[in-house]
Amino acid sequence: MKNILASDIGGTSSRFAHFKADGAGGLALEGLTILPTKESPSFAELLDALRGSGFSLMPEDADSVCLAVAGPVRGTYCDPPNIAWDVDISLSASLGLRRAVMINDFVAQAYACLSSVGREAKVVLSGEHDPMGAVAVVGPGTGFGKAALIPDIYGGFHPMASEGGHASFPFVSEEEQKFSEFIIRKLGVDYPSIDNVVTGGGMALLHEFLTGEALEHHEVPTGKDAGEEALRWGARLLARVARNFALDTLSTGGLFIAGGVAARTPALVEHEAFGEEFTSSEKHSALLGQIPVRLITNEESGLWGAAYRGLMELKG
Repeated sequence: MKNILASDIGGTSSRFAHFKADGAGGLALEGLTILPTKESPSFAELLDALRGSGFSLMPEDADSVCLAVAGPVRGTYCDPPNIAWDVDISLSASLGLRRAVMINDFVAQAYACLSSVGREAKVVLSGEHDPMGAVAVVGPGTGFGKAALIPDIYGGFHPMASEGGHASFPFVSEEEQKFSEFIIRKLGVDYPSIDNVVTGGGMALLHEFLTGEALEHHEVPTGKDAGEEALRWGARLLARVARNFALDTLSTGGLFIAGGVAARTPALVEHEAFGEEFTSSEKHSALLGQIPVRLITNEESGLWGAAYRGLMELKG
């Protein structure tokens, strides 16, 4: 049995998981811990905090380490936009890591779609799965993530990372333009990005826009408590981003929705406005109606995806 250390390093929390891999390629979750990202002034000190937490697998004892980081990964380096420090594993030995690889956090979510997490995902919109089609994954959390799995000629998939959450949000109506102007005034930005709209912080802004009540993102009512108007808005806005990415990637292999906001508020994707908006297209409504959409309810999906990639590293 091999030991894999998987991590999902986000702007709010950093999750670490200990997986055991058997000879047949199976993964078993042995332990999990969550550390507040901002309490560590550097990545090295985050690893030290992990060592001091009593976790079941020390970084130096792992046969394979996969770090999933919320930012653009360039080889062994990442400067995450929502974290005050960078991650550099070019000299992994100095960090106590024997065999390490780093991937974007939503590439990890994409890999998770190939694991048991994807098989257990809840069907939101049924469709006709194309086994040779691209698979897309999107999700709202602290930021908004996008990634895809592109099929190769050998029957496998190649991951495609994205920083599309920082692109401008596509508002379409006069009512939505008022929300856009509210965000610009509130945040002092030139234009609202997807990160500003379809995330935990975005839901807080939407709540304030609709009610006049300013709350922290973790205080915003969710589910049916959010109210019909807020749910309809949130479902429509999330579906629009998902639809656009499904068209960008032609994800006939399916689109998965991940991220903490969706997992904690499934009413966003279960609302009728989600399906209406997702399939709304002048030319491709029929195509969009054939794309199966699933909700990943496992909030540790990023760790399973990182473990899947860590297992690939052992095989390589």
